[in-house]
Amino acid sequence: MSWAAHDLEPYLMRAKLGGAVSLPFLLIGSYSPDILTKWAVYGLDFSGNNKLVDDPVQLHRGFPGVGFTHSLFFGIVVGLLILWLSGSRMWAFSFILGNWAHVLSDTLDSVGVMLLWPLTDWHLHFDAWQYVGQAGRRVDAIAYYTSLGGVWDILWAVWLLWNWRILTTDYFRNEIYPKDHFWHWLGRRASETVMLTVYRASAFFGIASIIGWFVWALLVNEYQAALDWSLGGPQWTPRVGPP
Repeated sequence: MSWAAHDLEPYLMRAKLGGAVSLPFLLIGSYSPDILTKWAVYGLDFSGNNKLVDDPVQLHRGFPGVGFTHSLFFGIVVGLLILWLSGSRMWAFSFILGNWAHVLSDTLDSVGVMLLWPLTDWHLHFDAWQYVGQAGRRVDAIAYYTSLGGVWDILWAVWLLWNWRILTTDYFRNEIYPKDHFWHWLGRRASETVMLTVYRASAFFGIASIIGWFVWALLVNEYQAALDWSLGGPQWTPRVGPP
């Protein structure tokens, strides 16, 4: 599982692919695997004690469960639905690309994803860091940001900051707005200030999340604050594999 990379990946894909993709639909695709499940995985409180399901891992990444959202097939099906409803190949392709970026990122943890579902429920997982979602948001944040997961988020943040010009007003006016009808639709209903806020929101949220959660993991909490960049770390967490 990745915390902030899913917020930032779409911006870099848009920077590399240009007008072939739509940032809003890249973001929708990137958020789609978790949008209906993370709150149930973490429970209703910050500590993770007030759980909604007995087996959060099974719900999030398994089947039965909603693990099918973390598959290549899910991205294709929803992408085709977007194409049917909107007639926009750009929007459909962008959703699929954003969804697949999320799915492939999540292969890096110890649970992984059912990449080829429904053909098989086998999980592809590279065990770079531990999946700790079942322990609640507080413990998961500490585990993720003291492990190689935190390094993964930093890499995406540094790459985005290196390409900071893609967040400027001039870039939006010259490269984003003219090439995607989504912004024309929104522009008829909102000011440029609103459009720029929408355009930049996920990038700023992702960067702020990385900073905030690193501060929480290393300075605020009193629970296993040391960095552990060993493969499969942090080593203090319970070992959790595919359901």
